[in-house]
Amino acid sequence: MFSVLNMRSAEGSGVFSDVTARARIRDAAVRRFGIDGFGAPVRAIAADAGVSPGLVIHHFGSKEALRAVCDEHVLRVLREAKTESLVKAAPADMITQLATADDDYAPLVGYLMQALFAGGELATAFLDRLIDDAEDYLRAAVDAGRIRPSRNPAARTRFLAHAGVGALLVHLRLHPPTGGDYRATLRAYLDRNALPMLELYTEGLFTDSGMLDAYLAAGPSPPGPDTP
Repeated sequence: MFSVLNMRSAEGSGVFSDVTARARIRDAAVRRFGIDGFGAPVRAIAADAGVSPGLVIHHFGSKEALRAVCDEHVLRVLREAKTESLVKAAPADMITQLATADDDYAPLVGYLMQALFAGGELATAFLDRLIDDAEDYLRAAVDAGRIRPSRNPAARTRFLAHAGVGALLVHLRLHPPTGGDYRATLRAYLDRNALPMLELYTEGLFTDSGMLDAYLAAGPSPPGPDTP
């Protein structure tokens, strides 16, 4: 996820609209994990969902299995939102989406941040999946004529993901959410960064291609996707 700018409104999208017990538990877990991290007890998730701890285990088997379901849900929602905004939505729609991004997607951003804070193999796997999804929707956006092609699409996707997630992590470290509520923090992040990000993504930074031309003429081909 190289930015949180292009997310459509959750109204009618099913992001948190499924009312089955299993979905209520999953959504409660996404929110609770986003607030307290993955050490949050099952009983807290159950209380948030309005069910018994035994029902959580009945539906998911273990807290680890519940986290795996949450991972899939968060990645799916983010992937669908980015595909919609980059490939299908009109540019004017994005401005409207900015007004609701903090309310609709704050729990998902909280979950994403906790997944990265946790570190380890699960965090690495989660980020790898995020980048793989980003490569797919960026490719679709290139095919749709919405984004310029790249000499190395995989390397560009990885850089955008690392830069975007890194910028959000820095902002959250400097301005941590109060009581685990990411809405105000995310709104401040968008208010501060929307213009410079859109300028960079739309107009670029350098006034000519001199730096790129010199780089391409001087040395090896750009690094591949497996380069550290």
